[in-house]
Amino acid sequence: MTLRAQGFLGATSRRGGVPAMLRRVGAVQLDTISVLARSHELVAYARLGAVSRQRIEQAYWHADKPVAFEYWAHAACVLPIEQWPYFAFRRRALRARGIRWHQSHQETCEKVLARLRAEGPLTATQLGGAKAGGPWWDWSDVKIAVEWLLDTGDVICARRTGWRRVYDLPERVLPSELLNAEPSDLECLAYLAGVTARALGVVTQADLVEYHRLNYLTSEKSQHTRLVAEAAQAAGLIPVTIAGPDRAGSSGSRGSSGSRGSTGSSGWADPAALAEDRAALRGRNRVTLLSPFDSLIWDRKRTRQMFGFEHSLEAYVPKPKRVHGYFTMPLLAGGQLAGRVDPAREGKTLIARKVSLERASAAEPMAQALREAASWVGCDDVRVEQIEPAQHASRLAAALTRTS
Repeated sequence: MTLRAQGFLGATSRRGGVPAMLRRVGAVQLDTISVLARSHELVAYARLGAVSRQRIEQAYWHADKPVAFEYWAHAACVLPIEQWPYFAFRRRALRARGIRWHQSHQETCEKVLARLRAEGPLTATQLGGAKAGGPWWDWSDVKIAVEWLLDTGDVICARRTGWRRVYDLPERVLPSELLNAEPSDLECLAYLAGVTARALGVVTQADLVEYHRLNYLTSEKSQHTRLVAEAAQAAGLIPVTIAGPDRAGSSGSRGSSGSRGSTGSSGWADPAALAEDRAALRGRNRVTLLSPFDSLIWDRKRTRQMFGFEHSLEAYVPKPKRVHGYFTMPLLAGGQLAGRVDPAREGKTLIARKVSLERASAAEPMAQALREAASWVGCDDVRVEQIEPAQHASRLAAALTRTS
């Protein structure tokens, strides 16, 4: 159910391109790291195949008619534009808290707003510069101010240029029905519970909290995490029991309404996912490499429970302490997480610095995924530097030769 909901199962998952993919998953995480490509590009590629990177960028940040905006969900994310009203709970909470990371100055905020009103959309550089001259996190007063205004909804980012946010006034970007809506906290949480259930198919209470990080970037007195069960009911989700107790070792367990005698977890399911014909859940599985920030796997505990797979990002771990590599991308094949690769590029060659296979049969899909990813980023060759376990090396080499 989750693979179908996330767009990895069946041909219909790829209809509608990037905008439909964004609505399907509800949030696409942004990150500055670029190895094969940036994470938001990899998320689209993993589901849709070799869509051009330029087309992906244009779909997220449409020059004329905004279809998405950036805000704090699971982390910094691209979100469908229709979700704007339903992050009012977070904007209110941040405003009540009065600070996120840096203390902003009201006078600077007013100057930023005045310039946006007078001059139109501007980047932080155009507003006066993002850096204060110190380390990378040493923001200028202008950057602190405009990011605080973004937090509180006084400005919006619906476009990027050269990876720089373009800040604008909400009234110039949003249609009136979105701009003027002011749902209550419970209405916001109910809407987002529906988004999460549609994106994952079946969810626990922990999933509903984690998908949009309801316990993060809010005030200390926030009741948001305590309202989750009420929000799930208000969203019309169906109570289910997720079969257990050892679902950590199986991805074949199903959420079923009204199950008896189970020792599994309580949760909720998207009504549409429960109503789907079971035959639809046996469609063709996507074989692909996943960004470490992909919404299928960004919750490590859920990933471990569903797939029996340990996933973590080691980019910020000292090199000698890394186990799997700098930007390890899991391999999705046959509905399982079947391996990992730490990729890099050298000219026209994709380098698999370290490959790990969960089983010998994963060599073929790993070769397929490496070749497809290489072609997508303009590489015409693949070179494997290290593989674990070593006895699978000849099998992967042969598979790479066949797929070349």
